[in-house]
Amino acid sequence: MSTDYIEKNLNGEDISFDEAVELFSFPVHDLGYMADRIRKEKCGDVVGFVIDRNINYTNACISKCKFCAFYARDGSQEYVLSYDEILGKVADAVERDATQIMLQGGINPDLGIEWFEGLFREIKKRFDVDIHSLSPPEIIYLVKKEGMSIEEVISRLRDAGLDSIPGGGAEILSDEIRMEISNKCTSEEWIHVMETAHRLGMKTTATMMFGHVEKEKHIVEHLFKIRDLQKKTGGFTAFIPWSFQPGNTELQRTVKEPAPPLSYLRIVAVSRIVLHNIRNIQVSWLTQGMEIATLALDFGANDFGGVMLEENVVKATGKEFRPVRADEIVSAIRKAGRIPARRDTYYNIIEFC
Repeated sequence: MSTDYIEKNLNGEDISFDEAVELFSFPVHDLGYMADRIRKEKCGDVVGFVIDRNINYTNACISKCKFCAFYARDGSQEYVLSYDEILGKVADAVERDATQIMLQGGINPDLGIEWFEGLFREIKKRFDVDIHSLSPPEIIYLVKKEGMSIEEVISRLRDAGLDSIPGGGAEILSDEIRMEISNKCTSEEWIHVMETAHRLGMKTTATMMFGHVEKEKHIVEHLFKIRDLQKKTGGFTAFIPWSFQPGNTELQRTVKEPAPPLSYLRIVAVSRIVLHNIRNIQVSWLTQGMEIATLALDFGANDFGGVMLEENVVKATGKEFRPVRADEIVSAIRKAGRIPARRDTYYNIIEFC
């Protein structure tokens, strides 16, 4: 049975919904074996990472999602970083060899498209860095606020300097689940943003936040939507699953603890097996810690993500955060018997380490 899954993946064949659900009944070591075989064939032993910074430009948010600990609970806690503050953070990151900047924030009704256009132009004027920023919910809000189409918003932002769009805001791409935990865009809107970006020649990533109120069928629904859009556009560079962190969130009333490490490893492996048309599966050391993230390299993952010189969203849940140095990532990759390589936003190798 396991060889059937491997052969279908390597041949670029879709597995059925029932076959995908069945994977969750496999022993985790069998899943790891299948996923690692596929990873070895498709990606070899090179494991990439990027030097980047996450800048959360505002915590003011009208969505107030149940899974979020970051948004300001009242007006006195709200902030919006100034251009100068953001440019200072970018300068510090570039001095530390960062090649990628991710700007993500709350859905702030005071910030229109011109604010982002001006910011992106200022960054590009001063720095040689990729702007990998704004998630689909932020794009959708600008669409509604400005009365524009998705294509118009993305085109204007791209012309101002936006290079690629991260896959945030996906959570679980099943509206049955989204209605329970989120007040952001629908799954169809999320897909539409990504499809439009791909059609305009822009690359994006895809994510999944699991370990809250979803069932296995919802995870498969999510993976199939990513897989099917990739068949149409080929625009996703990577898939990044990560586990919900319940601390300081409204959802903590029903979800007391994050998903255990074995569940995370299972999801990584299932993602590799199902997503036959996405080359890069990225670990989440931020939510899992370095040890489990390194172990995930044996469960189908081939990328270590970024060093994250700054991060505030997960940290707001109370989970301890400290930036991981590039040499720590290099060491972890080598200990796993793999070849570390610094990459850019588009997963092109800059240098082997």
